[in-house]
Amino acid sequence: MYDPTHLRTFLAVAQTLNFTQAARRLGLRQSTVSQHVRRLEEAAGRQLFARDTHSVELTGDGEAMLGFARRLLEVQEQAAAYFSGARVRGRLRFGASEDFVLTRLPEILEGFRHDHPEVDLELTVELSGTLHERLAEGKLDLVLAKRRPEDPRGRLVWRDDLVWIGAERLRLDPDRPVPLIVYPPPGITRARALETLDTQGRPWHIVCTSGSLNGLIAAARAGLGVMAHSRRLIPPGLVRVPERAGLPDLGGIDFVLTHGHRGGPAQEAADALAEAVLAGGERLRRQGG
Repeated sequence: MYDPTHLRTFLAVAQTLNFTQAARRLGLRQSTVSQHVRRLEEAAGRQLFARDTHSVELTGDGEAMLGFARRLLEVQEQAAAYFSGARVRGRLRFGASEDFVLTRLPEILEGFRHDHPEVDLELTVELSGTLHERLAEGKLDLVLAKRRPEDPRGRLVWRDDLVWIGAERLRLDPDRPVPLIVYPPPGITRARALETLDTQGRPWHIVCTSGSLNGLIAAARAGLGVMAHSRRLIPPGLVRVPERAGLPDLGGIDFVLTHGHRGGPAQEAADALAEAVLAGGERLRRQGG
């Protein structure tokens, strides 16, 4: 019903919101891009873009088509790979930080396992700092973790705000040290929390240390203190600490994919999983949480 070529052109226009830029990206004439979009709109029976001489915007139906187009092209590519015999194989050692594992990662891994059943996936869940160390030692092939501000490595999956969270009933005494719930070293959020409080000159004391996010969450839900955490991945039962508590701004945090240096099947499998994670990161950005 929908021509894959027209769908790819539609996605290019949707990403750039500019027919000229989309044409340049696809190596087509602008008239051809316009023709592809028009034929897709005719096939759908709906207007996908609202456009005039100054701007291009997706309509409501265009937003809906965005998701359908990605899935249709993904399924087509999977079918082509399956029947061509070009199936990804090999052992893949993948490391991921626990905050993402407990939220978005299961559905991504489920889809990856379905699409690539011949990949022997070995998952390691650890602190971001530890994962980067193991990757450097050649013990992992691909890592999804938080990145230190001074570290340029890795492909950005998404950028988020780091915020203070705690139990809704928790009240902080401004005259007492901030009670902290933290990962052990080399936790990246731990380092950010301590450095930020020290810069502000705000006293603190650690009330709970755990290498498990579930342990940190349990302590926070019990009202023992506050912890630094990604804004979009706040666990159920915890809330962002209100600004009136006077805690300093923690700044932003990057979640990145970093590859190891293995070649062959492991590299091919790592590339395939990286694309699945990047697609999941794109959905996270669009959903705003």
